[in-house]
Amino acid sequence: MSLQLAEILVDQYDLNEDVLADARRIQEDKGGRIGEILVQQKNISEKQLLEAQSIQFKLPYWSRLPMENVESEFTDKVPIQFLKKYNMVPLEYQKAITAADCGLTSMNSDDADRQAAPAGFVVAINDPLNFHALDDLIRLMALNDFTLVLAERETILSAINLQYDLRRDSAEQLVQDMEENGSDIISEIEETADLLDDTSEAPIIKLVNHIISQSIKARASDIHIEPYQHSFTVRYRVDGILYDLLTPPKWIQPALISRIKVMAKMNIAEKRLPQDGRFEVKVGDQNIDLRVSTIPTAFGERVVLRLLNKTGSLLEIEDLGFNPARLKLIKKLVASPNGIILVTGPTGSGKTTTLYAILQSINKPDINIITIEDPVEYQIKGISQIQVNPKIDLTFARGLRSIVRQDPDVILVGEIRDKETAEIAVQSALTGHLVFSTLHTNDSASAITRLVDMGVEPFLISSSVLAVAAQRLVRVLCDNCKKAYKPSTIYLKSIGVSPAQFDDNHVYKAVGCEKCITTGYKGRLGIFEIMVLNERLKGLILETFDSNRIKNLAIKQKMISLRQDGIEKVLDGITTMEEVLRVTQK
Repeated sequence: MSLQLAEILVDQYDLNEDVLADARRIQEDKGGRIGEILVQQKNISEKQLLEAQSIQFKLPYWSRLPMENVESEFTDKVPIQFLKKYNMVPLEYQKAITAADCGLTSMNSDDADRQAAPAGFVVAINDPLNFHALDDLIRLMALNDFTLVLAERETILSAINLQYDLRRDSAEQLVQDMEENGSDIISEIEETADLLDDTSEAPIIKLVNHIISQSIKARASDIHIEPYQHSFTVRYRVDGILYDLLTPPKWIQPALISRIKVMAKMNIAEKRLPQDGRFEVKVGDQNIDLRVSTIPTAFGERVVLRLLNKTGSLLEIEDLGFNPARLKLIKKLVASPNGIILVTGPTGSGKTTTLYAILQSINKPDINIITIEDPVEYQIKGISQIQVNPKIDLTFARGLRSIVRQDPDVILVGEIRDKETAEIAVQSALTGHLVFSTLHTNDSASAITRLVDMGVEPFLISSSVLAVAAQRLVRVLCDNCKKAYKPSTIYLKSIGVSPAQFDDNHVYKAVGCEKCITTGYKGRLGIFEIMVLNERLKGLILETFDSNRIKNLAIKQKMISLRQDGIEKVLDGITTMEEVLRVTQK
């Protein structure tokens, strides 16, 4: 059977015989299947494997599973864990499915309307060889007649989640339940100290669970619970933008906030002072670390939960959004034996992620890397990380002074906040250490002005700072729904962009679909402005620390500004003009 699959892959996709031989060697050593090994080695895509298996087993491959007119009664009969474990989903359609509905043909094709499956059950599977699990599903569902199709893992997982979400109570329904029997809620919440417990029947617990799980599914980075005079609002931040999630009645506010404070092991009786706490939850196969912050306001406590997905792997330096020339420049800079490299930008612009990716790229057994951070967001194997703790006077400056005595090669200071930290960082760079740090400034040139304002001498800055990289995050267009258009000349001139740049390039706009929760965007990418301090810039810094003059000279020396880098990404079809303007407006 493997041989047959291999033959199909060679015939249909010109798979190299040497690559196939390597895969067979891995199969002999470690076991597994040829197709899976080739996908893991990135020699073929999952789509290509499924298309080949479609030929091999004579099963149709559906690139998408239509989710309109679907019955979800099976959710009461089949555990969600079973379907996720074996990557399969049964869908009952009220109407026949056309070829166009499931991606079997182009929408413009003549046979787009031909029937791909009759009304009734379709079972989508990812692994056609997993027939034991398929038999169990057929028995559980008591299926006699169904259409069997192949689909990608992510497509199946999305269909499973959607169907089980539809079955579960919505947040609005939970709120209605609470309005009907609200008298017992506050006593229940103050007695309950367990972590996230999906089996709990207490409405307030179900509501908090629902808010957290919906936010995780939407890839949110923060959840905001905001009290007002006669109402309160729950919002979440996805790709840097806040969206309304829920507006429950005002009387639910104390119980909801108390539940979150209990989970974070905070003092629920103290409502007059700001508090911080944290807790962990597991949703599916994801481990999420939640950091909780409360502050008192005129209308009650305001709560913000920061979500950190500990399951997700750290980004590589190649994934951040650098073009090839700038990636080469960054790799050259981080290979320097000493000096300071600063990353600047406002809060939430991805500075820490960039620095972690850089540390990952230089993390080798022969280099001693020590960091001092507030907070330590991700643990990196092979790197010593120190958490700032003001309660015991472990500040950036004090920690940095101790780090220097630990014989480091590379030091990361989470943020330069004061003169003392800045001076120790400069001295460390001048005594043979490579130092990375961040500053909160709008562009790369302003970092020099900020250091001088802190009290660092200009001659020390010019002799220690290697480069300053300013960055912002732009939302990436959803590939599933982005739409090409031609921007008008008047619009381009009004934002100071040359229309000639757009003559031979496609420009896309955001539309919105179910895959991107109707936002038109999915994920974010960095845009960068890298100012390398060469001799002319160092000379100017000794004369003046006017950020405008420094920036003008850097641009004359071919530094690409944040907006220019953003426009390049617009021309590459990665983001929109509106996104670039949003994050680079003066």
